[in-house]
Amino acid sequence: MGQKRKVEVAVISDVHLGTYGCHAKELLAYLKSIQPDTLILNGDIIDIWQFSKSYWPASHMRVIKYLMGLIAKGTKVYYITGNHDEMLRKFTGFQLGSFQVVNKLVLELDGKRAWMFHGDVFDVTMQHSKWLAKLGSQGYDLLILLNRLVNFFCLKFKREKIQLSRNIKNRVKSAVKFINNFERTAADIAISSGYDYVVCGHIHQPEMRDISNQQGRVTYLNSGDWIENLTALEFDQGEWRLYRFREDLNAVVMDEEEEHVPTNLQLFQHMMVEFNLRSA
Repeated sequence: MGQKRKVEVAVISDVHLGTYGCHAKELLAYLKSIQPDTLILNGDIIDIWQFSKSYWPASHMRVIKYLMGLIAKGTKVYYITGNHDEMLRKFTGFQLGSFQVVNKLVLELDGKRAWMFHGDVFDVTMQHSKWLAKLGSQGYDLLILLNRLVNFFCLKFKREKIQLSRNIKNRVKSAVKFINNFERTAADIAISSGYDYVVCGHIHQPEMRDISNQQGRVTYLNSGDWIENLTALEFDQGEWRLYRFREDLNAVVMDEEEEHVPTNLQLFQHMMVEFNLRSA
């Protein structure tokens, strides 16, 4: 792999390690291509809702190992909790070297303030019907498996791949309305609080645009996800950019052997126990 790109801040969210839809190999390739001063993990990195001993591929563990390596080398890493990893909220404030667990974060970037949080606080389903949200999450994972089966046959018959879940979301008016309301709510609160940027995840919709109201203007940013869009946010030299893995001609994915490795799972469990002991 060539020389790493230096960036001041990189933001990823909605990786959902531990699910069938996660593109862990692509994410690892991206992480290895950059050298961030600060890395923001903006929620739903590990899908604890659907975590299963029967599915934890080696590629997923390689992501965890690489992140731990960054922390060991002194890279500032913030883990902002989301809804699929809400169990980690009891560790809020936990700090180990350059690593810290938070529920929200405000960063000063070239004299401007960036307000960062996952975004599930705006989700009515999360607030009032968590069981329904979890059921929907399991259905989404099933849809990912179905999508892979469909694309297998598309490949055999030399047809273009399709994205079932993304197409369904984009065509459902209620989903579009929810996304618009989410973005507007986040922007309105950020403007009233005097922030210059508001950085979210949760809705799996990568975005970067200015939103205005009668009180002012804010730059709304969403890092998207590593299930469908494979996107991240980067801040460097006073500017934000939306990184898209599929448009990166220099991206190199290592085709390493994929397997279910119990020893790696044990290492992950050991890490969670270590968190528990240190935060007690």
